[in-house]
Amino acid sequence: MRPIALALLIACVCPPALAQSGKTLKQVATIDLPGPSGKRFDYLTTDDDDHWLLSGHLGAGILYVIDMRTNQLVHAIPDVPGVEGVEYVPELKKAYTSDWKENKIGVVDLKAMKVIKKLPTEDKPDGSTYAAPFHKLYVSDERGKAEVVIDVNTDTIVKTLHFDSETGMPQYDPIAKVVLVNLQDKNVIAAIDPATDTVVALYPVTDCKGNHGMALDAAHRRAFLVCEESNQLAVFDLEKHKTIASFAIPDGGDVVKFDAGWGRIYVACYSGAISVFHEDDPDHFRKLEDFKVQAKVHSLAVDPATHRVYAPEEQEDGKPVARMVVYDAVR
Repeated sequence: MRPIALALLIACVCPPALAQSGKTLKQVATIDLPGPSGKRFDYLTTDDDDHWLLSGHLGAGILYVIDMRTNQLVHAIPDVPGVEGVEYVPELKKAYTSDWKENKIGVVDLKAMKVIKKLPTEDKPDGSTYAAPFHKLYVSDERGKAEVVIDVNTDTIVKTLHFDSETGMPQYDPIAKVVLVNLQDKNVIAAIDPATDTVVALYPVTDCKGNHGMALDAAHRRAFLVCEESNQLAVFDLEKHKTIASFAIPDGGDVVKFDAGWGRIYVACYSGAISVFHEDDPDHFRKLEDFKVQAKVHSLAVDPATHRVYAPEEQEDGKPVARMVVYDAVR
């Protein structure tokens, strides 16, 4: 604990030295983080009640809690080795981390700011989603080719579903009341009924290879899929269950987020870009730009209140860093 506590004293919000600016994003701040420089980050999510950003520093085994109102680091929670996925359960003030270095899911009490329980998985837990009406968390155990189901009231694993494919990012669809899971080896989406935790449908995804990342515009019945092998963003119709549009993205696309307020889709690409798209209406989409960022940026989050984009960086022009970069959305 001591190294992190000391490091917190030097964590700071710094004005951007060489601020990036484009048609859609403008860098407004960087937040230096206390974990070791040059180590990989992974998923982020937001606690919209407290206006917190939760960010997993995979290589450091730390979960950062950042106040998005002040852009200040408020906590650095250790003991999450290899943290990849992060999901927030608002009514319980808990976060769940996918800790692949020990193949466990960490249960984090955000009131106490510490890990209170660990649940075993099979091989490389990754992205996760929360089905709030069912009080269940779904974690893709990527290399275990499985989906782990957790009852968040008891913090117990209630079921593990196995597939013949590695599992990519899942999302809960609140309209259809199903959990959608990318089966990235098969170019298929599986639909799971949270009431019974059984697979109720399998939807082939055309014009896309390696569907890993996923975000939803549930209200307009659209899913946005990052196709890792074919370097594409695919738009999938959740009613007709077919791909309706596909766009090229730079190499290394990973995490995709949808800002419903501005109708924007952001894709973080490991090769050094954030691809930005606009949903003109549910049937028409267009690419706005490939916004240049540092290489190895492969994850991001959007603050729905301010529309700001947060993206962690592990290097600057090849030199190791550990920081969060904050962008204003512009139009």
